[in-house]
Amino acid sequence: MIRLTLAAALLAAPAYAEDTQAESCAYQAQVVAAIQQARKDRVKEQDVPAAIAATNPTWPENYNAAIPLITPWVYEQKMHDIRQNDLAAAWSDLCNKR
Repeated sequence: MIRLTLAAALLAAPAYAEDTQAESCAYQAQVVAAIQQARKDRVKEQDVPAAIAATNPTWPENYNAAIPLITPWVYEQKMHDIRQNDLAAAWSDLCNKR
């Protein structure tokens, strides 16, 4: 949970100042959802950035920098939790509470 909090704080920092906090949190949640889907699809952790890039995501390109930061957090979750929980919603809730 500490890693999630740290990553959310870092991602909502000045690099994303052109977006409102709500927009930034929504884009971050999309990144988390894409990583979660990659995990469900059994993409190897080191291949996640390339696999997501191949899907032509619609978020602004600068959010791609978050993929290597968030991927370890998603991949350390139990597969049961990956299948049953909406990590993007959890991320969005935490991000929007800052």
